[in-house]
Amino acid sequence: MTRYVTCTVADGVAHVRLTRPEKLNALTLQTLHELARTARELRRDRALRAVVLSGEGASFCAGLDFGSVLKTPTGIARAFVPAPWRGTNAFQEACWAWRRLPVPVIAAVHGHCYGGGLQLALAADFRIAAPDSEWSVLEGRWGLIPDMTGVRSLAELVGIDRAKLLTMSAAMMSGKEAAELGLVTEVAADPLAAAYELAGRLAERSPDALAAAKRLFNGTWTASTRRTFGRERVEQLFLLASANTRAAREAAFKKASPVFGPRGRR
Repeated sequence: MTRYVTCTVADGVAHVRLTRPEKLNALTLQTLHELARTARELRRDRALRAVVLSGEGASFCAGLDFGSVLKTPTGIARAFVPAPWRGTNAFQEACWAWRRLPVPVIAAVHGHCYGGGLQLALAADFRIAAPDSEWSVLEGRWGLIPDMTGVRSLAELVGIDRAKLLTMSAAMMSGKEAAELGLVTEVAADPLAAAYELAGRLAERSPDALAAAKRLFNGTWTASTRRTFGRERVEQLFLLASANTRAAREAAFKKASPVFGPRGRR
């Protein structure tokens, strides 16, 4: 069976690629299941430090392949039912599974980034896009709403009013315009190279600190200040006792300017 998602890991960085370029990497039910399964497999890799998501060919992902998906109504019905232990269905888990990873996930976006493809990109921690890439919450054009976790991600990134406008209008944006709105973290002529450069920099940091930061921000973004502060304390206590934290601190001291002295203090 042809696979539509491939994954290679080198030096602690996984490169996950959508490999259906002849269809602009449009999502099938098989692709959704492969994305979720790949994320679960990577979650078990203790040596993993970062993930780069990209699409082969001319596009990152042009959204859901309705022509393929609508041929299997029973498959749609099964995919629409949420798993009770996760709270997501197959459409949602294909995106949200990347939020569950304890490492930074970076989407490298070029060409089309429409509908479900946009929601997949928004599930990453960071998005690096080509300035001429094309972005749209395209579901509105078909009389639908984003239902692959995009409602939550859009509101987090651009605010509820702008999220509503993008969803209702299905407006087209360039990568540069998406960056100005806050959907894109960084614009680069070569998004994949820039994503790898960022992954390499993050891989040098303590994996415990990266995982804690991701859990903290994702878990408290809409929480009360009291709950957020409590989570901060819990995460920091764990980090203070971590061997990776000690290693990071020692490495930082070695790189510190002489003005700070041997223990990093003035």
